[in-house]
Parts: sequence; structure tokens; C-alpha cells
Amino acid sequence: HKNKEVATCLNSSRFKQFVANLESAPFEVGVIPAGYEHRADKIAELFYGSPFLDWLICWANNVYDPIQQLNAGDRIKIVSI
Repeated sequence: HKNKEVATCLNSSRFKQFVANLESAPFEVGVIPAGYEHRADKIAELFYGSPFLDWLICWANNVYDPIQQLNAGDRIKIVSI
């Protein structure tokens, strides 16, 4: 990306509002099935239909290290979007 402009929505007011509302957003509790452990992308695909929402799985569940924290059988928050 050297000397290139990168388009992102991370600094948009809409994204900031979404993130600010995560704590109070409705959610369901999901369980990580065997074969999905340590894989936020596969978990996001399972619950949201898109692996690109892996960041939401991590953010909503305070996951900083998926290898250590996303284990089979863990109960996690699945935020309604």
C-alpha cells in the first residue's frame, strides 16, 4: 500500500456508532462446535454466513488471541446485526 490511499469504513460515523452500541446490542449465545475451535473466520461463517465478520466474533467476546480463547464447547456471544 506504499503511497496508495486505502479506502476504509473504520473511521466512519456509522461504524463508530455500531461499535459503541455493541455492549447493548441484542445477542444470542452460541456454542463453538468441534472443528471450529481457534477459527474466528469459520465461526463467523457458521453464525453470520460470512467469514469476513470474524472481527465481530472477536470484538463481541473480548477475544485477543483466537488460538487461546476460542475453544470447542465455549459459549460465545453472537451479536444480532
